[in-house]
Amino acid sequence: MDLHDKVVIITGGGSGIGAAMARRFARESPRALVVSDLDGDSAQSVASEVGGIARTCDVSSEEANRQLIEEIDDEFGPIDLFCANAGYAIIGDEQSDASEWDRMWSVNVMSHVFAAKYLTPAWLARGEGYFLSTVSAAGLLTNLKAAQYSVTKHAALSFSEWLSVTYGDRGIKVSALCPMFVKTPLLTDHHDFMALDGGRALEPEEVADTVVEGLAAESFLILPHPTVEKFFKYKGNDYDGWLAGMRKLQADVFPDV
Repeated sequence: MDLHDKVVIITGGGSGIGAAMARRFARESPRALVVSDLDGDSAQSVASEVGGIARTCDVSSEEANRQLIEEIDDEFGPIDLFCANAGYAIIGDEQSDASEWDRMWSVNVMSHVFAAKYLTPAWLARGEGYFLSTVSAAGLLTNLKAAQYSVTKHAALSFSEWLSVTYGDRGIKVSALCPMFVKTPLLTDHHDFMALDGGRALEPEEVADTVVEGLAAESFLILPHPTVEKFFKYKGNDYDGWLAGMRKLQADVFPDV
């Protein structure tokens, strides 16, 4: 996809990877660049910086997704690229309260489903449209000490796969962005995540550059960290060996588990 003269929406665009994508996309001269975030002030700050449009949106709400998509379509014309980027992470396990699982599921998975629900009819009628899902390497592999994050990111990847299989021959393109560690609050606010970093964290701007390249190539998997592909292949080739390796990593980094 060439972003020039396109109508683009980025959720979670007020910070981190979303803000970096907004800044990078702006260099491609889209017709309309919509920065959406639960934090309206952050969305407005980034939108003002890039000459975009700010919208406050709670992506966990189906109605909020519908309103965002319909308003932008009415005001700027058909949406070409929707970046389902909003998400969050917590440290948790099977002992966590069910409300934590529910909230994570709503934000990290159902927000993608809700967006697709209101995007696909118009895209199928036009014969084109592009859905970019910010997943995480956790969706291909796993994330130690973060059960909810790992499970929901696997589900987000699965939904992206399903969209591609179901509608790929009818003009809808799908990409799944799966970075490992990125220098955003999602990483720096969690000491346990930082313990796994090992100096591999990328700047959000580096990730955004890779996204533009991946969109241009229309690749399903966009992998800012090349090692993720190596780990993913190892997992597929020797699942038991991969699981044993992850247990060893966990014992080395988190001996208290």
